[in-house]
Amino acid sequence: MPVRQGSTATARFATGGVARPAILGLGFRPFYLLAALYAALIVPFFLGWYVGAWPGNTRLDVVAFHAHEMLFGYVAAVASGFLLTAVRNWTGRATPTGWLLAGLVLLWVAGRVATCIGAMLPAWLAVGLDVAFLPAIAASLWVPLVRSRSRRNLALPLILVGLAGADLAIQLNALGVVGLGRSRGILGSLDLLLVLMVVIGGRVIPMFTRNTLRHSGVRRVDWAERLALPSVLLVLALDVLGRAPEALAGAALAAAVVHAVRMSRWGGWAARKAPLLWVLHAGYAWIVASLLLRALSVWWPDVVMPVLAIHALTVGAIGSLTLAMMSRSALGHTGRRLEAGTGLTAAFVLVNVAAVVRVFAPMVWPQAYLDILLLSAGFWSAAFLLFVAGFWPVLTRPRIDALPG
Repeated sequence: MPVRQGSTATARFATGGVARPAILGLGFRPFYLLAALYAALIVPFFLGWYVGAWPGNTRLDVVAFHAHEMLFGYVAAVASGFLLTAVRNWTGRATPTGWLLAGLVLLWVAGRVATCIGAMLPAWLAVGLDVAFLPAIAASLWVPLVRSRSRRNLALPLILVGLAGADLAIQLNALGVVGLGRSRGILGSLDLLLVLMVVIGGRVIPMFTRNTLRHSGVRRVDWAERLALPSVLLVLALDVLGRAPEALAGAALAAAVVHAVRMSRWGGWAARKAPLLWVLHAGYAWIVASLLLRALSVWWPDVVMPVLAIHALTVGAIGSLTLAMMSRSALGHTGRRLEAGTGLTAAFVLVNVAAVVRVFAPMVWPQAYLDILLLSAGFWSAAFLLFVAGFWPVLTRPRIDALPG
């Protein structure tokens, strides 16, 4: 039976005619909505704890909690929603929907609750609920990838398992079981996400730009393409091994050059009038900026704090790219045109303003560091609240063309 646009929040699927909530139709629906809500709310919660407005009930310290929840709360949800949907398209094989998808969502929620109140729970339960989510998603992806012999994409669930390992290391370090230091696990996780963004961004950004603009100037720089992945894998290896900062700075600078050259032929200037495109190019440019700042933080630490390079990658690259991919895939997979309205464009602008403030303002006004944090957080939360407001009906209602999904 056709479903009229906006007529109901429940769609009838072909599998036995069983009615399911539309939000459980594909992985992107619940995970994008929860990710955006969490991103908007968890940053103010962290800042309130940071300034002493309320205590934390987690075994992680305040900075580790912030990093952990942005990585294994927000980013994990976005990546899961994207991959559960994309792997279905790539392989033609089913990924979890309906109540199986609901179970994965509940596992993510349980992990967030367990982390936020971890001090009130047995350690094994809090850590287990948190760490279990990414392996569960990896297993959900592995089956269709193997059955379809999609060898090219088998690395993706392995990266998720690697992130789960880093998550476990962070949790065990907080419990005093291992002595790796919180920064090792956090930096390793960020490096794995950097690898994921480099791989996926390199596939989709030039393709989307070429297909949307029919821009013949989009080109591959062969040597930069060949070095793109090895350059960031080297940074990852040096971080994990804890090698000399000077070696890491050299590797980061070389990687920045490689990726600047790589994206220079992707038609970024031509994409400036298309918000769904320019935000992708902006996100990749933040990758270059983060690598450059990592090098500068070793050579000029009094001016460039290492945390600024981290936030160029997190607020700038991850913020822009995840918001862009959530928007694009949500519109496409609900039968809508790939166009960004005023509210969504404002969200793209705000997340980049948040990054500029968080990364560059402390270099100019270090004495106003706390005010800068609050200002950047306000822009960040506003961006994701705009996404939630605009995409709530998109993600919770059936496709406008009445197709399943």
